[in-house]
Amino acid sequence: MKKLLSAADTYIAQMNWKDMALVKLCLCAAGVMLGLAAPKRARKWAAFGAMAVFVTTYLPVMVKFLPSLAEELRKK
Repeated sequence: MKKLLSAADTYIAQMNWKDMALVKLCLCAAGVMLGLAAPKRARKWAAFGAMAVFVTTYLPVMVKFLPSLAEELRKK
């Protein structure tokens, strides 16, 4: 398992923003397919879970990205 995670770290370090966007779109599509496969009675909870995961992952990413964006905008 450690070798797998190490290989993933190495690959991610070599990715550019376009590669990362493709991975994110792929994961989004997989999530949509899973959501559509959920029975009607469970869709509300699936949507709530997806929202919770989105908020808890998006906020830390943006907190790290926004200072970098501000610095880049100040350069120009």
